[in-house]
Amino acid sequence: MKWPADYHMHTPLCRHAIGAPTEYAAQALAVGLTEIGFSDHSPMPRDDFDEWRMYLRNLDEYVASVEAARRDHPQLTIKLALEVDYLPGQEGWIRELAAMHPWDYFIGSVHYVSDSWDIDNPYKLSEWKKRDAYEVWSVYFERLTQAAECGLFEIIGHADLPKKFGIYPTRDCTGLFATFLDAVAKHDVAMELNTAGLRKDCREIYPSPQIVQMAAARKIPITLGSDAHAPGEVGLNFAEALSLARSAGYQQACRFTRRRRELVAF
Repeated sequence: MKWPADYHMHTPLCRHAIGAPTEYAAQALAVGLTEIGFSDHSPMPRDDFDEWRMYLRNLDEYVASVEAARRDHPQLTIKLALEVDYLPGQEGWIRELAAMHPWDYFIGSVHYVSDSWDIDNPYKLSEWKKRDAYEVWSVYFERLTQAAECGLFEIIGHADLPKKFGIYPTRDCTGLFATFLDAVAKHDVAMELNTAGLRKDCREIYPSPQIVQMAAARKIPITLGSDAHAPGEVGLNFAEALSLARSAGYQQACRFTRRRRELVAF
């Protein structure tokens, strides 16, 4: 069996991961991957925006560290990318980032449902008690839909991130999912199956089987990502992700080169 690429990996420059890119690459080879992509949290114009992304001054260092991993492991295909937060009004900054280096893809992710609340931040878990869960999920999926529509991303990352802490609305969210997926399909964006959810309180791949089935019905292409923050997490739980993909009818995953997509059978 040929494993799909692991397209979601971080580096210590984001300030909450460990291990040099060359160590991630060595682990990728050890678990049988032939292609990976680094997609660390992108900088913001202000370095004090939050505490879990690289500083703008480190962007060239990030690129150099990925290039070093390529030199150390020539038998492994290594892509250069970023996980980029989508926040309304930040589109100009994302375009600036896109022009800075020869990126292979951008993963568009939503972490913030307001200027100050990153919903997956464990230090802000108490914020959930102040809001209705359906309201939070609604704002999240509204922003994720905008991310799909903006034309700035190749991939949408961890598409139901609000479930991270096991907090779910009592109301049916199918309509939110459908609106988002219709936008993904219309704008020809890929969707990530992210295995990190299995390591969180929700104990489920992002996104849920329901969303994956709905995406397959719309013929939305997929990528796989471990969201590794340590070398030992590279390719972790890919067997489960492939099982989920196949159960929805998927037989291919995407690969990207200089922001151009092709499909590869797995």
